[in-house]
Amino acid sequence: MTDYGFLSILPPVLAIILALKTKQVYVSLVLGIWLSWLIMSDWNFLEGTLATLEGFVNVFKSEGNTRTIMFSALVGALLLFIQYSRGVEGFVNQLNKLIVYFENKQSGYSRVVVQLLAFLTGMALFVETSISSLTVGTIYRPVFDKLKIPREKLAYIADSSSAPSSILIPFNAWGAFIMGLLLTQGVENPFGVLMSSIKYNFYPIIALILVVVIIVSKKDFGPMAKAEKRTRDTGKLLNDGSKPMISEAVTSYKPKEGIPARAFNMIVPLATMVIMMPVWLAYTGWNNVTDATSWFNHFVTSLGEGSGSSSVLYAVTTSIVVAMILYRSQGLMRSREMVDLILKGISELMPLALLMLLAFAIGDACKALGTGQFVANWSKDWLSPEFLPAIVFIISSFIAFSTGTSWGTFAIMLAISIPMANLHGSDVTLVVAATLGGGIFGDHCSPISDTSIISSMASASDHIDHVRTQLPYALFGGAITVILYLILGFTM
Repeated sequence: MTDYGFLSILPPVLAIILALKTKQVYVSLVLGIWLSWLIMSDWNFLEGTLATLEGFVNVFKSEGNTRTIMFSALVGALLLFIQYSRGVEGFVNQLNKLIVYFENKQSGYSRVVVQLLAFLTGMALFVETSISSLTVGTIYRPVFDKLKIPREKLAYIADSSSAPSSILIPFNAWGAFIMGLLLTQGVENPFGVLMSSIKYNFYPIIALILVVVIIVSKKDFGPMAKAEKRTRDTGKLLNDGSKPMISEAVTSYKPKEGIPARAFNMIVPLATMVIMMPVWLAYTGWNNVTDATSWFNHFVTSLGEGSGSSSVLYAVTTSIVVAMILYRSQGLMRSREMVDLILKGISELMPLALLMLLAFAIGDACKALGTGQFVANWSKDWLSPEFLPAIVFIISSFIAFSTGTSWGTFAIMLAISIPMANLHGSDVTLVVAATLGGGIFGDHCSPISDTSIISSMASASDHIDHVRTQLPYALFGGAITVILYLILGFTM
């Protein structure tokens, strides 16, 4: 493998700078990918351009990538289903009753309650970050708009309740992926190590606590405070000149007329998706378990052996089928009507699928360049045991920030941090936690993160405004995390 040295970090840095300056995320990602392949083509313009196109095609060589992109498209169909069936309207009506109730108790309570409900919904959908962000942003946006809560705040709540809950409640694709990585590093009990690391995974814990504190105290700071002041003073949900990252046809699609608005028409399909995720995870890993001592042990072990991408795809497909049966049994829609809605929903979420494609493509390009490996190799020789957890957290953060992917960071850093922990006699669970937390922190700060992009799209927020308003909160949590890892590094 060619060592591109310092050149390997230029493409992600270029993509980040362009995204911040131009607010054109698609263009920024494409240029970052193109620069990656240009470097690997020895600066040959034609070969680099053709290699870029092949890079997009190669994304689909990965079954996991293809399933994830398919899942993203099918989520559009599910969102359109629950909107058209008046399920969203029914759910919002129930929220409005809560708003009236708490407003009667004390003025201003409704804003707090609705934000807390959005946060709890994001946590409850821990099975998948995309599902969590999409659901919170789509469902709560009308209520947030009504209460004059800025779109940036909704995007922040959607983003900061998704990945942290997914990593702290690892009965999902995240847990399966991480346990697989631990197993490849010779960890005999990956499930036990992962569960033990949760208590040291400070950044996700702090991020979740901070969201609650910000909501309850009503004490925002940084750009978010300015966004709150703007909305409070002018009623503007977005900054002047901002560009919401969404196709309005999905979430503002007119509900079907002449049918009742029932909340369960939204809750049942979404609950099906949440419940079926671990079920399919266990199903896909069931035959890979041979030494289980009991049925429960077999089930738990199979979660770590299952296919995360397959489970996510199967779960959303099951949810759509259940929705079709539910709506047909009520006489809400005909079969042809539902098929048309599926096609419409898929087409309307193509921007999200395209962004997923670009995110995977730049991740592949950075891997081919050796971006993460360069950063890790540059730093591993001078690490000491006491500073190991804090430095691993910082390096993981930088890799995730540069590449926009926490999963890619886990794959790179766990292969380095675990052997280093064993070499220096450090606590493996502490180092694993630092690696995972750093991936989440860097992902929260990165404008090219797929989770952040999805949160912006679902909330109809300007993406760069979302990144800018969330960044101070993420940095605050990251700084506290580094201090805690330094303390533990010297005391454990």
